[in-house]
Amino acid sequence: MATWQTAFMWPFLFDLLRLTIWIMILAAIFVPLERLFPARRQKVFRKDFLDDGAWFFLNGLVIKSVLFLPMAALAIGLHHIVPGAVQSAAGSLPVWLRVIIALVLGDVGFYWGHRWAHEVPLLWRFHSVHHSAEQIDWLVNTRAHPVDLIFTRLCGFVPLYAFGLVQTSASGMVTVLGVLAGTVWGFFIHANVRWRFGWLEWLVATPAFHHWHHSKDSHRDSNYAALLPWLDRLFGTHDLPKSLPPAYGIDSPMPHGVGRLLLRPLTRT
Repeated sequence: MATWQTAFMWPFLFDLLRLTIWIMILAAIFVPLERLFPARRQKVFRKDFLDDGAWFFLNGLVIKSVLFLPMAALAIGLHHIVPGAVQSAAGSLPVWLRVIIALVLGDVGFYWGHRWAHEVPLLWRFHSVHHSAEQIDWLVNTRAHPVDLIFTRLCGFVPLYAFGLVQTSASGMVTVLGVLAGTVWGFFIHANVRWRFGWLEWLVATPAFHHWHHSKDSHRDSNYAALLPWLDRLFGTHDLPKSLPPAYGIDSPMPHGVGRLLLRPLTRT
């Protein structure tokens, strides 16, 4: 086998194994919780469940490689724009404080990227793939067009680079902890569980908070934050009724199948 083929195959197989283990862990956590405390009664293997599993592997394998170049360009560009004093100040902070600041600033960036994905028609073409789900559970978190994922993730990383939080000696830890927390929480807020958290819902995003974002009505254009709902309060987009949304999805018809959804934003007129 050619050297370049070997060099490609082993990282691919490693990523495939990593994703397989990861989805098994997530299923072991969320499937029992959704069976014991369901917000809505629905089958584990609901409609499009296998398609959403395919999105999990597709995005897991593709996004990391595709993001490398724009992330590198972003890092280099902001390194020349941001004053060195900002970088030094960030480097002098304790790691735990950097992680907290990174979570807040990252969610601010994600909030605006997510909001623009609803408000800008071209971006909505790609983001509507995520909102096409008519039944919500933990695995819907993975249903997203790669273009949409790349855009919102870049928006989340811009303030981190701008404030020097991923340009320091501990940048690896800050980045890993931030991405891990955001990823796990993304599965949680999509989970089909009926839990409410009282005053904590003011501080952190919950399934009820995000389920209303997936509602099939005007509530959809609210609750953009992934982790910190007080950002929606700050920017005037918070909306959290006491009941559950009557229906999920979007008004316009959407095709089924990963391939059709991948092409849908590129072919719409």
